[in-house]
Amino acid sequence: MPIRIPNDLPATRTLADENIFVMTETRAMTQDIRPLQVLLLNLMPTKIETETQLARLLGNTPLQVELELMQTASHEAKNAPPEHMLKFYATFDDVKDRNFDGMIITGAPVEKLPFEEVEYWPELCRIMEWSKTHVHSTFHICWGAQAALYYHYGIPKHLLPEKLSGIYEHRVERRSSMLLRGFDDVFLAPHSRHTTVLREDVEKCAKLRILASSEKAGVYVMMTDGGRQVFITGHSEYDADTLKKEYLRDKGLGLAPRIPERYFPDDDDTRAPLVTWRSHASLLYQNWLNYYVYQTTPYDIAAIEPMQ
Repeated sequence: MPIRIPNDLPATRTLADENIFVMTETRAMTQDIRPLQVLLLNLMPTKIETETQLARLLGNTPLQVELELMQTASHEAKNAPPEHMLKFYATFDDVKDRNFDGMIITGAPVEKLPFEEVEYWPELCRIMEWSKTHVHSTFHICWGAQAALYYHYGIPKHLLPEKLSGIYEHRVERRSSMLLRGFDDVFLAPHSRHTTVLREDVEKCAKLRILASSEKAGVYVMMTDGGRQVFITGHSEYDADTLKKEYLRDKGLGLAPRIPERYFPDDDDTRAPLVTWRSHASLLYQNWLNYYVYQTTPYDIAAIEPMQ
């Protein structure tokens, strides 16, 4: 089944060209089923690129998903056309009286700042609190995961000695979790961040379970029992060239970044990167949508129960 997105969202043509089954609003109106309502809070500066990456993964499932885009009202996007934001993005005030089957909170390039110094932190806290009563399952990515772990459970983030960037090997720790159903024992995923959360801090929280981790990148997948909250510290949604763009940007700024690990063949940044994480990225989002959204969300979306 397809992902339902606005008729003229830039992602529509991109995904159609990739043979991803996309259903426009016009066609979806003739479907006599209830699509899953998924809200995407996009905090990344590359708005169009990020919404396309996530729409690609959400559209690669047997479920019909209606994706709605949201931005923070307390921070103005500087890297996306204002007309795009006005046309396609809601604010919290627009959606706060509605319920959603699923929600995704992305990463953001504000890792080095204390959470309380982030311009939109008070608004994000209101959204995260609201998600406990209005969203069936919330999927947090990278800084979004760190922010939620801090807000909900008081788990701090820690500055790394240098940026963690590359494709890292991970091991499944909890084979019984449906979120990792079908995963290989060892799998690869991208990371791109300056901060981390410590395993010992997560293990102190009785409500959290570590599902997968990396010797180099640390804890990777965490979840509450029942899957109402999912935390991913990496960027499985990244395109083939996303890390390359970040690396060349930092290199151009004179920041002397380390070359992303296990990314360029022979660490030669003039060669095309190898994509080694896409199948597990697709499986991660398929499992989340199927087992923790579709299978357990109430048919009457207004009947979502508050998270304990």
